[in-house]
Amino acid sequence: MHLVLWRHAEAADGVPDMNRPLTAKGKKQARQVAEWLSARLPKHTRILVSPARRALQTAEALTDEFDIVNELAPGATPAALIAASGWPDRNGAVLLVGHQPTLGLLASTLIAGEAMSWSIKKGAVWWISHRARDEPPKARLRAVIAPDFV
Repeated sequence: MHLVLWRHAEAADGVPDMNRPLTAKGKKQARQVAEWLSARLPKHTRILVSPARRALQTAEALTDEFDIVNELAPGATPAALIAASGWPDRNGAVLLVGHQPTLGLLASTLIAGEAMSWSIKKGAVWWISHRARDEPPKARLRAVIAPDFV
């Protein structure tokens, strides 16, 4: 399984939090990372997106074919993201478009085995994989890409 974590790009400040749009810089970040992803994601990647406007706009830079998943909203738990993605048993790839600190907590849980305050930069992607034949199961970090590196 491939699990790709994509933090939403830079968003405007304001309230309500769920309606914050991407800034001009955020739209550029989303386009840059979407271009990188589109060249690398497996063909039938399932894309799950937080209902927050900034996450939706980030995902829309890549495609309009995604599922909005309330369990990915700000304040979600790593366990909720694991359940939504089907990690580690799902076949294929899943892309989660979400928020900090949950994505950092999820990455640390999968890679290091415990929840830590890892920071994922706005607009960045962390690509984690798992092979079913690994015993015990191991998460492997395949790539970390920030918008300013693409």
